[in-house]
Order: sequence, then structure tokens, then C-alpha cells
Amino acid sequence: MFDKLDEVAIRYEEVSRLISDPDIINNQSEWRKLMKEHSDITPIIEKYKEYKNAISGIADAEAMLNEKLEDEFRELVKEELAKNKELVPKLEDDLKVLLLPTDPNNDKNVIVEIRAGAGGDEAAIFAGDLFRLYSRYAERRGWKTELMSTSESGVGGVKEVIFMIRGEGAYSRLKYESGVHRVQRVPATESAGRIHTSTATVAVLAEVDDVEVEINQNDIRIDVFRAGGNGGQCVNTTDSAVRVTHLPTGLVVSCQDEKSQLKNKDKALKVLRARLYELEQDKQNSAVAAERKSQVGTGDRSEKIRTYNYPQTRITEHRIPITVYKLDYAMDGDIDEIIDALIMFYQAEKLKNLG
Repeated sequence: MFDKLDEVAIRYEEVSRLISDPDIINNQSEWRKLMKEHSDITPIIEKYKEYKNAISGIADAEAMLNEKLEDEFRELVKEELAKNKELVPKLEDDLKVLLLPTDPNNDKNVIVEIRAGAGGDEAAIFAGDLFRLYSRYAERRGWKTELMSTSESGVGGVKEVIFMIRGEGAYSRLKYESGVHRVQRVPATESAGRIHTSTATVAVLAEVDDVEVEINQNDIRIDVFRAGGNGGQCVNTTDSAVRVTHLPTGLVVSCQDEKSQLKNKDKALKVLRARLYELEQDKQNSAVAAERKSQVGTGDRSEKIRTYNYPQTRITEHRIPITVYKLDYAMDGDIDEIIDALIMFYQAEKLKNLG
């Protein structure tokens, strides 16, 4: 680990020098790339300095205790020694986490797709509840939400909703939300007071640039049609809705929320590009997923990942042993406690796999 830390320290000095080089500054794309690397390395360097200061403090304190000291000063040195000895293991753990390979998608915006699952009207209402949950979570973190496509149900819910969340670290915090979410509650239409179980699926996709996934125009078919539902005078009068079909994979994306056909096409291509990127990532990660299955599951959307139980006001996360009795707060977007626990769990799994 310390050889790696020394390498990072050398690279930090090199990058610090390069970002001040006039030739690099004139090359904005290269300068931005180096600034990003500098920002990524800085927390490691700062933590490494803390570690080295603690080690140095231990050595100094032990040397001083071998000298003749007044009793009061000796006690202060002993306290400082104990403090640094307690700090070192924690700093070592922090450094191990900081040195873990980072997900290249962590800083990207996300495209979230929510679909009603089993449970009929109640599933559609729950899908709408999840849309509000993630919208409120984005607000709490100062992120921006942009609706891309929605298909409403007739009971105040949604059959499907696709939206983008733009903000720093959006993917790093929301990527664990993909999967089947289950709700247990008494529907408003249930006269006998029986608890029903319904589901909705959530997919979190990293937004990808054109250069990351190039779509061959010969591989797609674009159909236009009249949008349906609410939306003003243009709805049902102009062919503004767009359906994009990717012929090699059969993936289909429809967008109709904008009045402009061009904007709907642009949004549909963004979603398609994100789905194609995820397909490629899934292929690359299939071997790793098989090894992890026994401990953390495959992450497939067919798996139940979380249960929202209204009668008991609890949320149970099935991938890790955590249950919180703050359902009302969570449904209003206060889910950091669950997300933080998931991040810590997966970091621990990575550390375990690294031996």
C-alpha cells in the first residue's frame, strides 16, 4: 500500500506542476483532464500527510519518554502518544478505501427509469411515489431533475417514467438503487383493509457522451407520431413524439414530453446511448458478477432489493442488514442513511476481495 501511496505522491507533484504550465493551460481539454486528476488525488495526499504526521508524532513521543521529563509534561506526551496510536489504524483504513479503484462513471449524471411492476393500479401509484422520492432526494442535494418521458396511469400513478438527474456525484450515490422495489400497504381502494404487495423496477444508467458510445445511423429506425396525454395544444395535432429503435439489439426508446420533435429525438438518443453503454458494461462485468453473487447478489433488476412497509413505517434493505423506521422521511427523499450504508458495504466487499 505504501509503495502505491508514494507513487501517488510523485504523480501529485507532477500534476501540480503541469496544471500551472502555460502550454497546458492553453490546451483546455488537457488542462481540465489534469485538474480532474488533481482533484481526485488531493484527498489521498491529504490523508497520507495525516498518516505520516501521526507516525512522526509516535516516534517523537517515544523518544521524549526516554528522556527525563517533569511528571506533568510526561503525562501530556503519553496522552499524545496514545492519541496517535489510536489514530493510525483508522487512517490506514481510510487510505485503503481511498486507494480502491474508482468507478469511472461516479461523477456522471444519471438517467433513471421507473416502471410499475406487479400489482396493477397500486404498482403504478408506487412507481409515482418512487419518482417523487428521487426528485426530492435530488432537490436535497442541489441536483437538477429533467423529465424525459412519462406514461401516466389513470389512477394518479405512472406506468413508466424516465428522467435525468444532473449533479456532482449523482451516479456514485444512486447506482445502488437499481432493482426491484417492493411496497406493502393498504391501497386506498381496499375496503376490507387488507395489505397488498406491489412492485416497481428502478434502473439507474450513467449518462454517456457521444464519443463513448457511437451510434451508427444505419442501425437505428426513427418513427414519429402524435403525442398523447396532457401537454397543451400541440398534443394530438403534430407529430412531435419520437420512437427510436436500435435494430441490432431491438432496444426501443420513446419520448413525447417535449413539443419539439428535435428535442424528443435528442432525449430518446440519450436514453438509448445510456442503455447501450450499460449493455456493454454488463458484458464486461459478467465474470465479476458471478464471483460476487453468493455475497452481494447479481444486481439484476429481477431481484428484490428493498421493501417499503407502510403499516410498520419501516424500510428494509435486503442486500445488507439494515432496517430503518423512518418511512415518511424516506419517501420525502431522506434516504442518505440507506445509501451511505450501501456505499460502506460495497467498499468493504472491495477491500475483502483485494485481500
